[in-house]
Amino acid sequence: METRGSFHVSPKDSLTLTLDSYGSSKGVVYLYQGVIADLENSGDQHLSVIAAPVTRIVLMNTNTSTLPPPVAMLQLITGYWVSRAVFVFAKLGIADRLAAGSRTAADLAGDVRVDPRCLHRLLRMLAGSGVLASDRDGRFRLTPLGETLRSEVPDSMRGFAVMMVEDYNWDAWKGLGWSAETGQTAFEKVFGKRIFDYFDEHPAHRKVFGESMDSLSRTENPAVAAAYDFSKVQRIVDVGGSVGHLLATILRANPRLRGVLYDLPGVVAAARKDVHVTAAGVAERCELVQGDFFEKVPAGADAYLMKYILHDWEDERALAILRNCRKAMSEGGRVLAVDNVVAPGDAPHWGKMLDINMMVLTGGMERTEEEFRDLFARAGLQLVRVIPTDCPLSIVEGVAA
Repeated sequence: METRGSFHVSPKDSLTLTLDSYGSSKGVVYLYQGVIADLENSGDQHLSVIAAPVTRIVLMNTNTSTLPPPVAMLQLITGYWVSRAVFVFAKLGIADRLAAGSRTAADLAGDVRVDPRCLHRLLRMLAGSGVLASDRDGRFRLTPLGETLRSEVPDSMRGFAVMMVEDYNWDAWKGLGWSAETGQTAFEKVFGKRIFDYFDEHPAHRKVFGESMDSLSRTENPAVAAAYDFSKVQRIVDVGGSVGHLLATILRANPRLRGVLYDLPGVVAAARKDVHVTAAGVAERCELVQGDFFEKVPAGADAYLMKYILHDWEDERALAILRNCRKAMSEGGRVLAVDNVVAPGDAPHWGKMLDINMMVLTGGMERTEEEFRDLFARAGLQLVRVIPTDCPLSIVEGVAA
């Protein structure tokens, strides 16, 4: 096998390999294994020292046309194998049990009450996916990627990993073909109700959903707060703001700003017990108001913020929310919709993926800039700009038309 390329190690826990071409029809998996073997067996002292702490490999193929189509398609077809394995690993809480150091599958199996041999096979697979690393004694340790599946770390994705592959999500996705055929929501066909009504009846799933959103919020909300200049805003309403993570982040960054957290009664009750809007320096500038954004929103603010709200709903329902904001806002006020704005062209985009999830679960959608512009216009608003952030989300700003 002939492969031309280069590698660079930085920081010490990761190896980034940039490949110019593939010389084998066996594809990236075998090349990945070959690179590891070459580094471990290298006689170069510098490489040997570097290889020792390597725990994650990031492959960046700079010429995807050279990857054999069957290999690329195989990776797409079997993608759910990995997501399901990550789900089981996360739900069992194994990452938390590896926080103190490496352990064997047999040792872990007793803690989580599973079959040790099957657990070893699961961990071996996840090591091949970069979540874990193993040694010659059969002990597994977390990589930086695997660290994100711990519960109590700043960048934890454990809640999201559990929520996205939990049975109700999994079962709803079985109806994707039906959604494509009918234009209707698969979740409602499978469960006979909207997902938010389902959560009302299944508080444990609602709790995990909240944890999953919190997983994303820890990285997204600082990026959103930093991307917009709130210095001219005096009062902001976070419409459907959950327990107030984003609003609290914005208020902490803008000491003169006052905020209103607006959501359903049960959500507001939870927010009163949460750490975000009750924190010192935030609580005295944050009012908690309960209500239904399809009926009305608090009046008199000069900014109405909505993160992951419009994407939950089809156009008519999204219009009802926007019209209520347009009616309530003060003179010179604005709407700030924080959502994925789907980029044109064929390049990969998180919004294109999430859009299908919305099709299946809520009947909502991710929108292009033109679709936002049209939606705003129908609500009596003019889209003035789309502000990118340092995360996949953008801030879509609209003012009175």
